[in-house]
Amino acid sequence: MSYYFSKSLNVPLSQAVERATEALKSHGFGILTRIDVQSVLKEKIGVDFHPYVILGACNPRMAHQALQAEDKIGTMLPCNVIVQELNGKTEVAAVDPVASMQAIQNPALEAIAVKVREELKAAVQAI
Repeated sequence: MSYYFSKSLNVPLSQAVERATEALKSHGFGILTRIDVQSVLKEKIGVDFHPYVILGACNPRMAHQALQAEDKIGTMLPCNVIVQELNGKTEVAAVDPVASMQAIQNPALEAIAVKVREELKAAVQAI
């Protein structure tokens, strides 16, 4: 099982971030965090890295359900979506919540993860 799903785009990174944010919003996710990995690595350790942004996406209703089913699930929230420039293209990739929660033996949580996966996957495909 892959731990992510992705889509390649022929647009600049900034436009891909905007499109990803809008697609996620249309599927019930808000962006809680935005990390510019390229800038952080340059500032903190002086390393040059390709354009790479991590968006922390959260669907509040589903997060609430997950927290009710498993109180420590907050260690895996929010769902990360990356946008990066690779080989002249921009890629958007999202974590597969079913894969990331596989180690947790909680049937109620598994059902929620399947719903989150469906919405994240639909959002990525809609970009």
